[in-house]
Amino acid sequence: MDLVTQISKCRICADRFAKTATQHRPRPVPWFQAGTPIMVAGQAPGMRVHKAGKPFFDRSGDRLRDWMGVTSDQFYDRGLVSVLPTAFCFPGYNTKLADLPPPRICWDTWHEQVLAHMGRPQISLIIGKYAIERHLGLRGALTDIVADWRTRPPGVFVLPHPSWRNNGWLRKNPWFETHLVPALRKDVKAAIALSQPDTAENA
Repeated sequence: MDLVTQISKCRICADRFAKTATQHRPRPVPWFQAGTPIMVAGQAPGMRVHKAGKPFFDRSGDRLRDWMGVTSDQFYDRGLVSVLPTAFCFPGYNTKLADLPPPRICWDTWHEQVLAHMGRPQISLIIGKYAIERHLGLRGALTDIVADWRTRPPGVFVLPHPSWRNNGWLRKNPWFETHLVPALRKDVKAAIALSQPDTAENA
């Protein structure tokens, strides 16, 4: 059984999810393959992604694709983009209908295997607090971490979550869209050009 299928059948959080306000069943959303040039390392699927079974299938995804400068077809081409959330399932809501954090057990069970399977991507997007902590071991003010983007290794971009809840943050930090986003788009375009020259030329 291949790794994507194994993850798709994972039910280790069934009891945990049954106790949430949503009382939902696990529905892992694995979306990756070996040798992909671009890795999007996010947090966890939301309710819309849970229902659709497709990562970033929501307004946050629209904004992320705009930041990257890619079309929907390019984003969902697993030969170009792999999506590696901190947890593969929607964690659910608490009694106040706030998002629950991604369960650590998902990361501990699957991520070492997935990262080894994928290999080293040319571009890595590390998105949101939980992903930043898990992948980079960084804690602290998000603004400071993102603002330090020029010191990252080539191809590594640390981003705020593209949720519309972060509109205020984006207004307060215009440098993100005027400086970081163009650099991200340039690197993404170059990675696509190396992988699919015809696609990049026609984008």
